[in-house]
Amino acid sequence: MAKAKAKAKDRIVLERSYRATLDEMWQMWTTKEGIEAFWGPDGFRVEVHALDVRAGGGMDYSMIAVSPEMIAFMKSQSAPTATRHHIRFTVVQRHERLVWTSSIDFAGVPAYDVATSVDLSATGDTVKLVITLDPMHDELWTGRMKQGWELELGKLDRALTARAPGASRPRS
Repeated sequence: MAKAKAKAKDRIVLERSYRATLDEMWQMWTTKEGIEAFWGPDGFRVEVHALDVRAGGGMDYSMIAVSPEMIAFMKSQSAPTATRHHIRFTVVQRHERLVWTSSIDFAGVPAYDVATSVDLSATGDTVKLVITLDPMHDELWTGRMKQGWELELGKLDRALTARAPGASRPRS
């Protein structure tokens, strides 16, 4: 199931800055409530079934299409409207870094793992977020993954704003 380690030049890097504290941002990435508030692209919601945030721990969750457009799209692709996923945390450094591997077993190819890292750093009232993603098995799926994360970062901003009005405004 393992995939060859991605070369640095092939990795996708997404950077955003938010007006939030490290603690607020960490809670969004490491609690059931936080994850369910933004994880998954627009048109989907996530339900966390189990969460153990420590190196060697993991998260089990379902990604569920909820908008009529996404439900119709999934059906047009002969894909289920809800899928179960598991990630395994490999690095957990409070308020600084999360690294996990995800098993890709839903893309119509033999299952393989991809790595994702989330790095956080604070400057004043701003938290810089850097997500580094291993590419998937082809350009189409890699593009879908990147687009999905870009949408999720928008949902992250809205979730932070909803928790503390005016606290979150992406800077980049």
